[in-house]
Amino acid sequence: MKKIIFSLGFCLIAAFSFAQTELSGQKFGDAVSPGNIKPAAKMEAAMNGKDTADMKIEGKVVEVCKKKGCWMTLEMPNGEPMRVTFKDYAFFMPMDIVGKKVVLDGIAKKQNISVETLRHYAEDAKKSPEEVAKITDPKKELAFEAKGVVILDK
Repeated sequence: MKKIIFSLGFCLIAAFSFAQTELSGQKFGDAVSPGNIKPAAKMEAAMNGKDTADMKIEGKVVEVCKKKGCWMTLEMPNGEPMRVTFKDYAFFMPMDIVGKKVVLDGIAKKQNISVETLRHYAEDAKKSPEEVAKITDPKKELAFEAKGVVILDK
């Protein structure tokens, strides 16, 4: 009897261990495995002073490119959204995911964004020509290049 109970217990533990092998939600790009996912707010600290770091993060979508879903921004604690692009433009996001939680696997970066690129992003976001013209200085920012994205069901 002890062997049966021990065997059943072992089977239950094994089943629970393997049950969470996949994140639940709509998937884009490469697969994103669960485990070692950091909140987007902790991304810079997790980079340990490096300019780039391979990691998985979770965050809330603030904006999606209105042209074709070619980038999105995530909510950050400082109030300045963080831009997410997609490796080799291999996939795009649905434009109706603002407010949803996502998990990303890819490369966190500290980078300088040129005026030309900032204006391009503003045009993609359907900003007015006057707003685009006001962009005159490059910007240093945190960014993320995603290899894979999961829009979480919950």
